[in-house]
Amino acid sequence: MATPNMKAVPAEHAVLDSLFASDLPVGLAVLDQQLRYTRVNRALAEFNGVPVEKLLGRSVAEVLPQAFDKLEPLLRAVLDHGHALEKFRVQVLVPSHPDTPSEWEASYLPIRDAEQVVVGILVQAVNITSHRKAEAILRESEERLRRVLNGLFAFVGVLSTEGILLEANRAPLEAAGIGIDEVRGKAFWDTYWWSHDLDLQAWLRGAMIEAAEGKVIRSDVIVRMRNDSRMTIDFMLAPLRDDGEQVTHVIASGIDISDRVHGERALRASEARFRSAFNAAPDGMALVNGEGRILLANTAMDRLFACPPGKLENSDINELVPLALRPGHPALISHFFAHLQTRPMAKRRRLQALRHDGSSFNVEVGLNPIPGSDPPEVLATVIDIDERLAAQAQIERALQEKTALLSEVHHRVKNNLQIVSSLLRLQSRHVDDSVRAVLRDSKSRIRAMALTHQLLYERNDFSALELGPYLKRLATLLHDSYANPAQALELKVQAADEGMAIDLQAAIPCGLIVNELVTNAFKHAFPSRSSGRIVISAERAEDHSLQIEVSDDGIGLPTDPDWENSKTLGFQLVPMLTEQLDGTLRLMAGPGTHVRVNFMNPRDAKETTT
Repeated sequence: MATPNMKAVPAEHAVLDSLFASDLPVGLAVLDQQLRYTRVNRALAEFNGVPVEKLLGRSVAEVLPQAFDKLEPLLRAVLDHGHALEKFRVQVLVPSHPDTPSEWEASYLPIRDAEQVVVGILVQAVNITSHRKAEAILRESEERLRRVLNGLFAFVGVLSTEGILLEANRAPLEAAGIGIDEVRGKAFWDTYWWSHDLDLQAWLRGAMIEAAEGKVIRSDVIVRMRNDSRMTIDFMLAPLRDDGEQVTHVIASGIDISDRVHGERALRASEARFRSAFNAAPDGMALVNGEGRILLANTAMDRLFACPPGKLENSDINELVPLALRPGHPALISHFFAHLQTRPMAKRRRLQALRHDGSSFNVEVGLNPIPGSDPPEVLATVIDIDERLAAQAQIERALQEKTALLSEVHHRVKNNLQIVSSLLRLQSRHVDDSVRAVLRDSKSRIRAMALTHQLLYERNDFSALELGPYLKRLATLLHDSYANPAQALELKVQAADEGMAIDLQAAIPCGLIVNELVTNAFKHAFPSRSSGRIVISAERAEDHSLQIEVSDDGIGLPTDPDWENSKTLGFQLVPMLTEQLDGTLRLMAGPGTHVRVNFMNPRDAKETTT
């Protein structure tokens, strides 16, 4: 599991490339200073249960939220102190096995730049229980990596002016895996280091002639090393002179620059990848310095501002601001660079921008300072929001039209119900008392339904209405309709004005239930009394259902009334309406009559399910 001597030296790119591209059952990743995945092999992605493309650019906290509390202190220690953590074991939960902790053996190794600053972490992880074979493969890979890392050396050889090798230090001999006797006394170009390339041997012969004549020869060359491997070195032939300035020997020296060559190659590849991703971004992006100069702009930015490719680079960003706003824009840029902070996506400023053809458009701008840039630089992200604003305006108009239409519908329904109620009132003038009582009850039910639409119209909120104010308005209507002037009957409502919003589909049956129970109380609870009390109460029960109770201190009902077989329409309606609410109906014990209805408001039931 351990990596050879990774404690203070960055990984050699060619070996890392081969490791990450291989199918080894060993998890490998490279994390940057923000603990984001910048390189991940397929094995680690499978271990984590997250595809490679969804790992890159994401942080460990995002990928392994249940394991991050254990892993963060270890990762921070490597970044902050540069000490490698090798072959430690940890049990954590990962997305691939979310219910069972997996035991891992891992190594966190610092990656340093040329100034020995820790710039990242090389992560290696092995599932101990199922990947024993991966350990042997990884050890073999680590041995190869150790040979490369231990090959960072300089070597020196002493040659005669004819190019015969007289002496060589230990470093190049050990690197090549040969002894001094194998090369001493041989023409330098015929030694092991050069034997792999006939053209290189010919070049070296000519270089030796020039060096013997007093010229310094320097070039980057590829030499042969142990096991027929290759190494790129900064190679130099320098003449050695005596006191008479005569060339007596030639000194051959070399410094391993394989890391530098691979680094330059990787940097070029990284820059190419960055440029490709930068230009492929759908949003306009520009790198801006403190003077407001655009250092870099992607293809989308050119397209957004109708500029020829490359036109924006090295231009003044103030040229993209409408003329009316341009005088104050430099001060905004100076203020932002003096107080650098990320302007998140959710806090983008809505601005006006000016295209190359002189037309203006609405944009949102996100600003992200580039960490470590000196002088400071900021990546600006620009999005054209004209279409979005137009769509938003269209939606708002449609919503206003819909609101107006619903308001009109509820208003007309309320008016129609009032007309029906008035018709019943007129009809009741021409019928006998028994029919008049039935018509009055029907009118009361219609008024209860009309009140629902009236409140929705008044609130201008057609999704729900508050139960408390509804019951209070309904109680007033019932008291005006049924109160006997000869009796001092009190009708009281105990319900909060807010916090018990109910949907329209629940409001009407709820109001009709209260209407029937209160009407019954007015008619039958106080047959021989001059005073009495009726109470309507509403509250939320412990199970979050709505609980409505109508009680009175009158003569009471039978212990167990037969609701379904009752001959009165009111008693038949109450259980039917309760069933429509999918609720429960109970006759509570106590003096007088206490009827309780519990039901779950459809809106609350939906939220609870969600």
